[in-house]
Amino acid sequence: MVHQMIRPNIIHAISNRLFKLQQNVQTKRWFNHHYETLSLYQRKSLVRPRHLHSLNPSIQSYNDALNVPDTKIDTLPNGIRVVTENSGIPTCTIGLWIDAGSRFETTQNNGVAHFLEHMAFKGTKNRTQMQLELEIENMGAHLNAYTSREQTVYYAKCLSEDVSHSLEILADIIQRSKLGKDEIERERSVILREMQEVETNIQEVVFDHLHDVAFRNTPLGMTILGPVENIQKINRDDLIHYISTHYKGPRIVVAGAGGTNHEQIVKLVNANFGGIDADTSGINVEPCKYQGGDVRLNDDSMSLIYGALAIEAAGWTNPDNIVLMIANTLIGSWDRSLGGGFNSFSYLSQVSLENNLCNSFQSFNTCYKDTGLWGIYFIGEKGKLNDFISHLIEQWHILCSTVTEAELERARNLLKTNMMLQLDGSTQICEDIGRQMLCYGRRIPLTEIEARIDSIDLPYFKQVCERYIRNREPVLALVGPTESVYNYDQIKSRMHR
Repeated sequence: MVHQMIRPNIIHAISNRLFKLQQNVQTKRWFNHHYETLSLYQRKSLVRPRHLHSLNPSIQSYNDALNVPDTKIDTLPNGIRVVTENSGIPTCTIGLWIDAGSRFETTQNNGVAHFLEHMAFKGTKNRTQMQLELEIENMGAHLNAYTSREQTVYYAKCLSEDVSHSLEILADIIQRSKLGKDEIERERSVILREMQEVETNIQEVVFDHLHDVAFRNTPLGMTILGPVENIQKINRDDLIHYISTHYKGPRIVVAGAGGTNHEQIVKLVNANFGGIDADTSGINVEPCKYQGGDVRLNDDSMSLIYGALAIEAAGWTNPDNIVLMIANTLIGSWDRSLGGGFNSFSYLSQVSLENNLCNSFQSFNTCYKDTGLWGIYFIGEKGKLNDFISHLIEQWHILCSTVTEAELERARNLLKTNMMLQLDGSTQICEDIGRQMLCYGRRIPLTEIEARIDSIDLPYFKQVCERYIRNREPVLALVGPTESVYNYDQIKSRMHR
């Protein structure tokens, strides 16, 4: 385990290297990243069934009622997978989901994936930056990109008739970016300013340190932006090497949703991306070992404490992940400024309201390929935070023992509703396609997702929660006047019962 104490005036006195962006703040908000519940595990990883009749022929009529489009999949000779769903609308989202992010970096080049994303729209060998911007604007399209710990994404939202043009632009960006010296220097300054802005986003600070202490000395513990010293020295050769190493056919999914023509897109992808190398032999993914511990960034000048308490969770394909998703939904979130809580089925929401224990909290379930973090982010006053932490842990123990069938049923229903609401629009569906194909190698239909959620009965739910929560090493990150908060051993002892 790791214990770390960092003292006064963190916002002004801690060096920039401690504050790196958990996510590209210009394109993705934290909640969207940490509350992903749109994907499940592979078909071979079945949970213990409760309602096997959920997987019956009525699924087809259910799909028809929801107007769920068929998923079409083709794999090119170089390994690129082309996956589309045609809903017949006049617009579409088309993009590349690449199995590359900060997890595939080293301490020497940490930050290069995010730096490369910044360079994506700064001109290619065929187009200047101005020409690129004009082409996009003339189509009325939107071009975007973001980097996470395990994925890099480039996508366009456009009229269906402009899919060909959009794919050609994406291919130009991915394969022929100019990466000019002047542009690199300009983006270096932009990223450094971005890092300074992130220093004031305490939520980002908390989650970066939570990852650091949970996966210390492994790639998942590194931030997406990288340390200042790396940003200051990344050069064109570093960017080219990262592209040539990680942008390989089998690691790329071209996903399309909305008004798409699958056969046309397959031909376009083959024409524009067919030359991408298929050899992935040079890529080694370092395993990331979880370790318990805590880090406290003490600043007595702050009026509130910001923190997150978590445990190691399941990876994407682990069948236990569905149970943790339900548990995450059952705890939910609460915010004093929004009111409510008395009618919540979450014990933690009720007790927080009745005793004024915190300002807000949000349960989260963050998944990676082989591990994850499941916990609660919270904001509260120092005089009441110990009581909140005690009740937080009590809520976790309730999941293992006294949670009721009614509570589980409501959580299952809410999870299914949330998942459907998050698939509202071609961009959200396209993201879901890309993420599922990279994580599981297949597209999971909504009917199967619902059946798997419904298959979790109460004994099995308690059994899985018991395995992940009881007698485990938690990880804690705190920012603010932290000296009065329980020490790590006190928190750990409350987990062990």
